[in-house]
Amino acid sequence: MIGPIALFLYAATKPTMRLNRKMKCWTKAVEWQLLLAVHFDALRTAPRAYLTAIGWRLRGKRLRSRGQLALLLSCSPRLYKLWSLRHNVGANCNKIETEVGPPIVALLDIRAEQDGLDDTIRSLTAQGVPAFLIGTTASPTLFEAAAEIDWDGNPWIMPIAPGDIICPQAIGAYRAAVVGLTKDVVQLIYADDDLVDRNGGRHTPHFKPDWNSELFLHFDYLTRSCIIRTSHEELMAISSARDWEKQLVVRATRRAAPLHLRQMLHHRRSRLNPRVPMAPRPLASNPPLVTIIIPTRNRVELLRICLEGVAATQYSNLEVIVVDNDSDDPETLSYLDALDPTNVRVMRHSGAFNYSAINNRAAREARGQLLCLLNNDIEILDPNWLATMVIQAQREDVGAVGAKLLYPDGRIQHAGVVIGVGNAAGHAHRYLFSEEEGYFHRHSLPQFTTAVTAACLVVDRDKFFAIGGLDERNFAVAFNDVDLCLRLNQRGWQSFYEPRATLIHHESISRGRDEDPIGTARYAGELAALQRLWGTDSVIDPFHHPELQRASERFVLAV
Repeated sequence: MIGPIALFLYAATKPTMRLNRKMKCWTKAVEWQLLLAVHFDALRTAPRAYLTAIGWRLRGKRLRSRGQLALLLSCSPRLYKLWSLRHNVGANCNKIETEVGPPIVALLDIRAEQDGLDDTIRSLTAQGVPAFLIGTTASPTLFEAAAEIDWDGNPWIMPIAPGDIICPQAIGAYRAAVVGLTKDVVQLIYADDDLVDRNGGRHTPHFKPDWNSELFLHFDYLTRSCIIRTSHEELMAISSARDWEKQLVVRATRRAAPLHLRQMLHHRRSRLNPRVPMAPRPLASNPPLVTIIIPTRNRVELLRICLEGVAATQYSNLEVIVVDNDSDDPETLSYLDALDPTNVRVMRHSGAFNYSAINNRAAREARGQLLCLLNNDIEILDPNWLATMVIQAQREDVGAVGAKLLYPDGRIQHAGVVIGVGNAAGHAHRYLFSEEEGYFHRHSLPQFTTAVTAACLVVDRDKFFAIGGLDERNFAVAFNDVDLCLRLNQRGWQSFYEPRATLIHHESISRGRDEDPIGTARYAGELAALQRLWGTDSVIDPFHHPELQRASERFVLAV
């Protein structure tokens, strides 16, 4: 009997299997067409750079090729469509059936805008989410709408705008996240989002960082793309506020750090823009003593420019230590001998260049409450740079503070460090011009980062020595700053990027590049140490995203 039944079931499902195979073949064909179109867009935009990247690929330089190709492909307007097809984002994405967990209800404020409301209601209804409207005759304000919600089931609230829709997997993903919480402390869960036009076309995806409280002060990337645990009383307390959605988010984030779902769940008509901040508040009249440590070797023209900038810095409590590592240029030696010892102290440090050892030695003799590690090839633009960084370095939750560094042509050299880029650590937004938007203006916004560069770094002296200073054995030249920041982070002192302190960095001019066999071997050993100690060949930076290209220092989509 089993045999005929099995034969019947096979016959009944065979047409469906054929249809599925045809659909898969069709999808694959469309994907290949899109992929070729994206590559053609890149070739047409920058033919020389594209062919160079292909040449690198053919010569086995895969990482370099991948990084350049990622940047070129990101110029194609069809790239996100390709990504969406590969990840089934949109109406055809796989729905997660999860009925376990507390209910989720939507709140829509239609007092200012109703366009697209029907689309929003349909996307919610399809997943069993009741929608409570603010601005109807029955519920003219949040006060009346909140009263209609059944609070006995401890629902999560999803503030959403008319015209916004949610992916068919959204509610299942949120419920699965709620059920998976080990502690009942998370008050807000948020997801990634993109923009959708009136024709249903999706664009401008935002693959968000994990919770970054400092970035949130300047860029609200949570509101209307999250669910919130709240109460009837709390909604009543903010019912008269015009920005009640933002108020609800802020209150939730103050109670506990939000949870980030790295999934594209929201398709939005619009989103709030970042707000590039003005200069920070001024320092008190009695600022802490800062010791600036400047390692140097020859190249007096660089050191002179650096020290002239330090002398013009508007900071009243400074100590400057220049550490000379075996300079043998007569002009440099004469310049060092002529420096006024009441303003600049010169220390002699002989032997092979070991950046960590040089700075550790000077730090031990420093009198300052704060240490500023400064390369001799830094050119200071703004006299308030140090005061701006000191403000952040004095915070209890902050470890190393890094500045925004530019190449002489105005392109970004450093805007924070992303762990995992190049399977090591890369400078965020490198080669982007400051006036460009880049990735949601991230290079222009103060924020927590995983690491910053020691080319210009301010850190509390006690915190520096609490973790043992720079690692002289594993990181004599490269990655010592990254390792320092990661150890500070472990102690709860998070690295901080401060773009309002902007300087020029003539990168590694005085020391030269590591292209000789000895330098190459040393760098390989330091890279291996970084990967061994911190797993940078596999780790995902919490302030980056797995859908952003690991081979590129620019925040571009990975395909």
